[in-house]
Amino acid sequence: MKTINIESNTIASIFDQLHAQLGGALVIKSNEYILKINNDIAIGTICGASVENAITYIEFNITFKINSSLLYLTENVHFLHFAYCSKGELFQSFFENKKKNKLTQFQTGIFSNKIDKKSYFYFKKENEIKVSIITLDASNVNDSDLYDHLHSNFFKCPNTHQFAYISSYNLKIAKKIEELNAIEQHGLTRNLLINSIVFSILALNVEQHLSDESIVTSNSSSLTKKNMERIKEVSEFIKNNPELDYSVKFLTKKTGLPPHKLQIGFKILHNRTVADYIRNARVEAAENLIRTTELNISEIVYSVGLTSKSYFSKIFKEKYGWNPKQYKKLLNERSSSA
Repeated sequence: MKTINIESNTIASIFDQLHAQLGGALVIKSNEYILKINNDIAIGTICGASVENAITYIEFNITFKINSSLLYLTENVHFLHFAYCSKGELFQSFFENKKKNKLTQFQTGIFSNKIDKKSYFYFKKENEIKVSIITLDASNVNDSDLYDHLHSNFFKCPNTHQFAYISSYNLKIAKKIEELNAIEQHGLTRNLLINSIVFSILALNVEQHLSDESIVTSNSSSLTKKNMERIKEVSEFIKNNPELDYSVKFLTKKTGLPPHKLQIGFKILHNRTVADYIRNARVEAAENLIRTTELNISEIVYSVGLTSKSYFSKIFKEKYGWNPKQYKKLLNERSSSA
């Protein structure tokens, strides 16, 4: 077992320590750090950024060739780790080689250790993994509401000095991480987008904890990882095929899920009902056709699975602020003036 020691809370020092212990090539671009590794220890990439003095974001997209552990050892008793597993499995414990908490794909773990101030994350060899870890110094966050929430929810345990929570499945966070990885801008714009998305990921982690703690939303935890994967697959299918005539019977047959679980899954993943998701997918597909083709409005309406031009005009204006003809005219004017 190889142990990688992290004894700092600053992004520069963290990557210096990772580089020294794992090797590879370290690239620093503005506020971002990218460590590319291809050696006897591991193959893959570790990247990260500092969002503010109190928050760091690190993403592991890596396969270790030997069993390895990452030890966070901090001087501050108010450190929290928000770990999210996009691919593979991650294990966590507060003591080396002791009982481990397991995160599987699409799960969040929140961990703090007030006495020993240690947290181990374990990576199995030959296990391709994509994990994001937000480390937060809860004593130094600037936002007073976030400060109060963190201290009241994660540092109030009277009988234990450790806090460990494993969430139910959440695909919204995976989508935000995809957005983070897809940022193409540079400079200040890129830094601002990174900060914004990392805060969104943090907010979704906190929201998931609240949701899991709430009796009202406890039914959502009845959805398994496989259920959520089927919801994600059928969501992509609808997005890619908006013209089909969807029915509850069709969707339940395609996913193997009963109607109530379909609704719960779409609410968790998209914060929409199934019908609203289909309607939105059709409107977005229509907007793309208006921008990229010479089809007239009637042709576009039918090509996205709708039959009423007036209804289409109504829902299009609700989303984009213009009816389809006005929107097309606006695009043409912008194109002509460019």
